[in-house]
Amino acid sequence: MVRYAEHELFSITTFTKQISTLLGAIKNSSIEKIGILKNNRLEVVVLSTEEYARLKKIEQESQEGKWSYWQDEELDNFGKIAIGLSHHNYDNEDYSKW
Repeated sequence: MVRYAEHELFSITTFTKQISTLLGAIKNSSIEKIGILKNNRLEVVVLSTEEYARLKKIEQESQEGKWSYWQDEELDNFGKIAIGLSHHNYDNEDYSKW
């Protein structure tokens, strides 16, 4: 879950009244993100265009497999390997000596 500092959360009414100032703060990076609340619930997050582009690039690279460092079988067995339940040949490590 993403955490928000108190100065990053605004009601929709306050955001609307201070939109120019708040967007300027996002643009010059004095605020990382702005959470907009409606009825005391987080509804929308405002990010700079640079941050949005960075996140979209990460998403695209992930979909293209550039972030796939682990094979699916390895991920499925990750916890099992740590507690010695894996029965695959690629796991020849003697974990009792750690």
